[in-house]
Amino acid sequence: MGEAIILIASYLLGAVPFGLIIAKAWRGIDVRKVGSGNIGATNVYRTLGLAPGITVFIADVLKGFIPTLMAIRLFDQPWVAVAAGLSAIIGHSLSVFLKFKGGKGVATSLGVAIGLAPLIALMAFGIWMAIVLATRYVSVASIVAVLSVPPLMWAFGKPLEYKLFALLVAVFVIVKHRSNILRLIQGKELRFVKHNEKTEEQNG
Repeated sequence: MGEAIILIASYLLGAVPFGLIIAKAWRGIDVRKVGSGNIGATNVYRTLGLAPGITVFIADVLKGFIPTLMAIRLFDQPWVAVAAGLSAIIGHSLSVFLKFKGGKGVATSLGVAIGLAPLIALMAFGIWMAIVLATRYVSVASIVAVLSVPPLMWAFGKPLEYKLFALLVAVFVIVKHRSNILRLIQGKELRFVKHNEKTEEQNG
């Protein structure tokens, strides 16, 4: 019973559309109608600026981290922590508050990874940051970063549940970025730029 409650709570927290809420509160903008239309931190940064973008990023990370940490503290079972994290990610991407639409889940997945394996999460974030700085392709950075997590989970000898989580999230993030991948193949994916520069980067 307790496990079911935390999974439901994790989904509902993950489903809170912080990008939409913060953008409306900050400047009265519906972030779904500007830029890429995504509710994630990248689109908020691109359309509103650095401060709201970082705020959304932190909020989206926390809604993955908090349920995972709570599950770890309350239940001594790796599968519960993983299930809570996955529930939060699903909530973010298929939010009941947005008619089961949402973001791509990268920041929320990072939050879950921080709860499960902080060092591996830090390494993956470092990879993400390095690729963004080198290429300015957020989509490429996100895909490569999540693909780095499964082998890192194996290398550090993490529980089987954590390894399976990493594989599932990698597949999920790649599927969510399928339109970005198509644009990369076509040479149409534009690089991430400052929020006041014109861009058609479709990631967030």
